[in-house]
Amino acid sequence: MTPVSLSPAEEGELRLRVRREAEALQREFDGIFSVETVERYVQESFEGFRGRARLLDFVPVFVHRYSRERLRALAQSEGRIAKDQPEVLFVCVHNAGRSQMAAGLMARLSGGLVSVRSAGSAPADEINPAVAAVMAELGIDLSQEFPKPLSDEVVRAADVVITMGCGDACPIYPGKRYLDWEVDDPAGQPEAEVRRIAGDIEARVRGLLAELGVVAAG
Repeated sequence: MTPVSLSPAEEGELRLRVRREAEALQREFDGIFSVETVERYVQESFEGFRGRARLLDFVPVFVHRYSRERLRALAQSEGRIAKDQPEVLFVCVHNAGRSQMAAGLMARLSGGLVSVRSAGSAPADEINPAVAAVMAELGIDLSQEFPKPLSDEVVRAADVVITMGCGDACPIYPGKRYLDWEVDDPAGQPEAEVRRIAGDIEARVRGLLAELGVVAAG
């Protein structure tokens, strides 16, 4: 990540915006988690995202979304909130290509009947532009997505964990289903090759949906 140097005024404004996001999450998780727990997750997310120069203007939004995702996963894994549909987690190294493609395809093809998350063992600063372009051709908008670090909570909340080239980075918990998909990395590939990779992933996603008893849309 590129170090970011902020003026005192910019730093103050950024922290104020993040504070507002924390307050919104405190209201959402009131009665589920303490204020201190929510603040800790927000602070961890803030420290992780604030160094990304290209994302600086979006840091508060990303902090909110990532903190909310982790808090929901934690609540699910601890039985504080119910899971009413299968949870699938896709993991690759950078969360900028394969896992984002798989998550986007799963979300669309499942018609919202599967909860989908994705993460990276060493997340990049942004989504691979070629991946975003090919997904857009398929009607899947990744413009609001961003690479996210792999966290313990999302693994514990998942029913199925699918790894794609991230080795042993994903923690193993008993009672969960783990799959390793050998999918080519789209990094540095032309769009024609990315389209082929997208087709490979789509076929695998359709197969997984069938195993989960979900009829794929389209």
